[in-house]
Amino acid sequence: MSQPSSVAGASRPVKEAGFFTKIKNVACLKSSSSSDKGKGGKGKSKSSSNQVSHGFHLVEGQSGHKMEDYHVAEYRKRKNHTLGLFAIFDGHLGDRVPTYLKDNLFNNILEEPNFWKDPEAAIRSAYSSTDKFILDNSMQLGPGGSTAVTAIVVDGKDLWVANIGDSRAVVCERGSANQITVDHEPHAERRRIEKQGGFVTTLPGDVPRVNGQLAVARAFGDQSLKAHLSSEPDVRHVPIDSTIDFVILASDGLWKVSC
Repeated sequence: MSQPSSVAGASRPVKEAGFFTKIKNVACLKSSSSSDKGKGGKGKSKSSSNQVSHGFHLVEGQSGHKMEDYHVAEYRKRKNHTLGLFAIFDGHLGDRVPTYLKDNLFNNILEEPNFWKDPEAAIRSAYSSTDKFILDNSMQLGPGGSTAVTAIVVDGKDLWVANIGDSRAVVCERGSANQITVDHEPHAERRRIEKQGGFVTTLPGDVPRVNGQLAVARAFGDQSLKAHLSSEPDVRHVPIDSTIDFVILASDGLWKVSC
């Protein structure tokens, strides 16, 4: 989980230097002569009154298996609104769960009947029902799982971010980086895990793991560990105004390995 890294970003025009410039270059938000191996792309909303541009970059690490990180970066029109949909899904034990999430999670969120009245409740409900579907169909989707960080931009004015696991969202506001997601690490949720009959191990030279296996306390899927894992997301609403420069979504391949 910690070797491949994925970055997606959304921004408005802004001048900045240093690390933020490098991130925007890598994520294709600016022209760059970088020779980093990987693939990426960029785009821009067409009809929103407050336009949003995005870029993404994927790099496969040296973990000995094929890429298990997937992303979403697209725009949709719904009920006379422009929605920017962005996500990073960091899979483990196979790519079938993150592939399913890439193809279905946003559809499930937007099809919640209360999405326009209560986006937070809709996101929580869709995360729960999606996880249930993955578990109920583990014969087809396999035993693995995935972290997730999702961002929905409504008309370029409102940002709804949700996550489970350790893929993060960081907002650059007034030139400063602020993490707006929660890393769901086993040591932070030890009490809940133990109350549910599980345990957390911390071996020398390793990170804390649920039942000695998984390095996150929340994830989609993972049927064999689900009794001790949660799929409850943390959800944040961030109004988009002139103080917001850009937002970075990335897997732990950036936050814990690349930095």
